[in-house]
This record gives sequence, C-alpha cells and structure tokens, in this order.
Amino acid sequence: MLIMPVTETVPLAIDATGVIRVGGTRVTLDTIILAFLEGNLAEEIQEQYPSLQLADIYSVLGYYLRHRSEVDDYLRSRSNLAVTVQQRIEATDNPVGLRDRLLARQMSH
Repeated sequence: MLIMPVTETVPLAIDATGVIRVGGTRVTLDTIILAFLEGNLAEEIQEQYPSLQLADIYSVLGYYLRHRSEVDDYLRSRSNLAVTVQQRIEATDNPVGLRDRLLARQMSH
C-alpha cells in the first residue's frame, strides 16, 4: 500500500521578542542552524539539546536547506543585533577592571 505524504508544518515559532524558537522549546533556530553548519548531525544536535524531538530537528534542517537565503538573512540580522547590543553594553559598562571592582566591593561588606 502506498502511503501518501502529509503536509506538516515546520516546528518554528516566533516569540514576543522576535526570536525564532524550535518545537515549543527555548532552543533557537540560530542554535540549530549554527550547530548544523559546524558539521553536527541531527542526532548530535539532539544529544546537545534533549528537549528537542529528532523529527523536529530534521524538519528545521530541511526548511533551512529549502529556504537558505531567507534563513541566512535572519541569522545575519540576529548576529548584527548581538554586536550592537554588545557594543552598547561595553560603552556603558567598561569591563576592564570589573573583577577587581567586584572583589573590592565584596571585601567592603
């Protein structure tokens, strides 16, 4: 008997902050795709993130392979945002000497 393919949705959801998460978990699309691009197999990704279903990982990877330019654009925008946030933090909170300042504060209490 021939089984007809069923259309399934990709287990991706955008949270309130605009971050795409996988399979109803806190794991981001960025995390899965970057692990894949580093050479990890779906099974290895699941070992690192056991909250994910293996089928969801394969589905997300298939989506990436079919929509690579759009996902790459999303990943670039997330990376640019991370750089911007880091620059803002470093501009307002100079990390140089932070450890020493925290230790001094701890000693004074």
